[in-house]
Amino acid sequence: MGHQSLRPLECALRDMLASLTPLDGQEIVPLADSLGRVLASAIISPMAVPPFDNSAMDGYALRAADLQHRSTLTLQGRALAGHPLQDGDACQSGQCVRIMTGAALPAGADCVIMQEETEVNGDEVTFTKPARLGQNVRRRGEDIEEGAEVLPAGLRLTARELPLLASLGIAEVAVRRRPRVALLSTGDELKMVGEPLAHGEIYDSNRYGVRAMLERLGIELLDLGIIPDDPAALRHAFLHASEQADALITSGGVSVGDADYTKQLLEEQGEIGFWKLAIKPGKPFAFGRLGKAWFFGLPGNPVSAMVTFDQLVRPALATLAGETLKAPLRLSATAATALKKAPGRLDFQRGIVENTASGLVVRSTGSQDSGVFSSLSKANCYIVLEQDRGRVEAGETVTVELFGSMLL
Repeated sequence: MGHQSLRPLECALRDMLASLTPLDGQEIVPLADSLGRVLASAIISPMAVPPFDNSAMDGYALRAADLQHRSTLTLQGRALAGHPLQDGDACQSGQCVRIMTGAALPAGADCVIMQEETEVNGDEVTFTKPARLGQNVRRRGEDIEEGAEVLPAGLRLTARELPLLASLGIAEVAVRRRPRVALLSTGDELKMVGEPLAHGEIYDSNRYGVRAMLERLGIELLDLGIIPDDPAALRHAFLHASEQADALITSGGVSVGDADYTKQLLEEQGEIGFWKLAIKPGKPFAFGRLGKAWFFGLPGNPVSAMVTFDQLVRPALATLAGETLKAPLRLSATAATALKKAPGRLDFQRGIVENTASGLVVRSTGSQDSGVFSSLSKANCYIVLEQDRGRVEAGETVTVELFGSMLL
C-alpha cells in the first residue's frame, strides 16, 4: 500500500470538524459547580474592579500638591481595608490619613506615600520624598470596567476563571449542555480487570484510558462495557448508543481489512467513513453518523487508541460541547538520543522532556510499539516528527507537545 492513500492528520481533523456543530441546550449552574463547563454566553462584568479607588501600599493618603511647599502634614485619621473613613470625612489640605493596602482612598486624597518614606512624631507626619499625583493608587475600574466582557462564550472554565467570577459577585453561570458519550469495547479476547485470564485473552485496558480522558473533558458517560463478538449483542449496543448518546466511541474492529462484526454492522446501521491516517501510531480510524449519534472508531492497539483520541476525538468532542478550540502548545527541544523514524507518516513518539541549562531536551521513553502502554505511562510529551522526516540524530531539533495537566 502506498503512502499516497493515507490521509494526513490535519486533513482528517479539518474534514471531521467541518461536519460537527455544537449541541443544542444550555443550563444555569451555581458557580461552585461550573468547573470544566463551557460558557454558553459571554460573561459581562456587573461591576467595576476595583469597585473604588484604593491604596496599593501601607502608608499615608494625602494631596500630592501639599508636599510641594512643605514636608510635614497632620494625621487626620485611619482607613483600613473594609473600614474606610467615616462618611463625610475627607482628607483636607494639610492633612494625611494612615491607610492600609486595599483600603478605600479617602475623599480629597489623590496619592499614597509608603510608610517607609515617612517619619512620625505624634500627629505630625514628615515625608522624606516628594509626592506624585496618583502614586500607589489603584483606580476604580482599572482592572475591569463595568459592562466589559470578562470571559468569552465557548471558554471551558478552569481554576483560573472561577475566582475571577467570584470577585465579580457572579453566583451562577449559563453553560452548554454536556455531551453524552457512550463507550464500549468489542472482542471475545477481552476480559474485565479482576477476572482470571485464559490462554489468548487480554485485559480490556483501552476503555480505562479513554474513559479517564472523557472524564477530564467533563462529559456525561454511558459506559456499555465489553460487548462480545456476537451480531445480536453488537446490534443492540449500537442501537442503544445511537438513541441515548450524542457520540459513541469504540476501539478495535475498524481497520479497512477487518472482517469482524463491528465493521459490518456499522456499515449496515450508519454512514461511517473508514479512514487510513498518515499518523503513527493510529492508522485505522472511523468517523461518521450512527443514528442520532456521531461515531468515532479508535484503533485496537492501546497506544494508538490513546493518541487518536487525543489528536482527533478530543477536539471533536470539544466542538460538540461548544468549546472554542485552541491549538495544542508545541515547543522546540533538542533530541538527547537518536530517534528511529521512516518517512511517510506523522509520528507521535512518546518522550520525556526536561528543562536544562542549555534549554529543553527530550528523550524517548523506549520502545515505541503501539502495544506498549508503559511507553506512554512514562512520558510527559509527544515528540511530534513530521510526516516526511526520517531518522533523527542526537542533537537535532524536534517539536514536542506537552501533555496537559488541566489543574489550572
